[in-house]
Amino acid sequence: MASLQESLQRFKKQQEKCQNTLSSIASRAGSSRPAAPPRPANAKPPAPAVKFSNDTERLQHINSIRKAPVGAQIKRVIDLLLETRQAFTPEQINEACYVDINGNKAVFDSLRNNLKVHYDGNRFSYKSKHALKNKDQLLILIRKFPEGIAVIDLKDAYPTVMEDLQALKGAGQIWLLSNFDSQEDIAFPNDPRVPIKVDDDLKQLFRGIELPRDMLDIEKDLQKNGMKPATNTAKRRAMAQVHGIAPKNKTKKKKHEISKRTKLTNAHLPELFKL
Repeated sequence: MASLQESLQRFKKQQEKCQNTLSSIASRAGSSRPAAPPRPANAKPPAPAVKFSNDTERLQHINSIRKAPVGAQIKRVIDLLLETRQAFTPEQINEACYVDINGNKAVFDSLRNNLKVHYDGNRFSYKSKHALKNKDQLLILIRKFPEGIAVIDLKDAYPTVMEDLQALKGAGQIWLLSNFDSQEDIAFPNDPRVPIKVDDDLKQLFRGIELPRDMLDIEKDLQKNGMKPATNTAKRRAMAQVHGIAPKNKTKKKKHEISKRTKLTNAHLPELFKL
């Protein structure tokens, strides 16, 4: 019986400890909320408060967030700033995503010094690499980079920037080309004020160049001229041999010509098959 009583006493102490921990979390979570305005005299009495037992799951979720690594908490805040594009005080951040900046100096300092975050001494907001607000400003920026600007540096400028890039491309005001080295899109200006005229002799010379029939020879020529081929035919063929895949031989299809021995299916239209 003595051992049973001791076990019950230990269990009660653990319950009291958990109760105290959750109570402290609840008080800190509600401390950032602004005070409610005074209630008019004729107003209805407020609804009964939520019982602590019913709020346990939310408090446990808040506790797990605040015990997470600093990097995870920083990401949570930056995602909030990027999605809303609004400025938040530490108290508002605590209320929106449960990251207690004022209660964690490491999180506060890391967030304040983050390259993607702007801090004015009171509020935190998202900071993109290029401060743009609309399509006109986007076009002006791209025209400042005749050698091209990486699309990845523009993606977070404002929420609809990718749609505006496609609209500028469709209007013929910019070019969107892929970089073979990084596989990233590059935006180039297409200024209509600078028309480019190509001589007919140069066009004819370009069209008269006969390319090698084998991709291996094309890749070798590219490498000789200091360019990196986008394909690796030798590696692809070696892998095909390992897996027992036979190379496809391109055969020219014979053109079927109509002759006297050709069977005509549309016999009711003889005028279409006059030989």
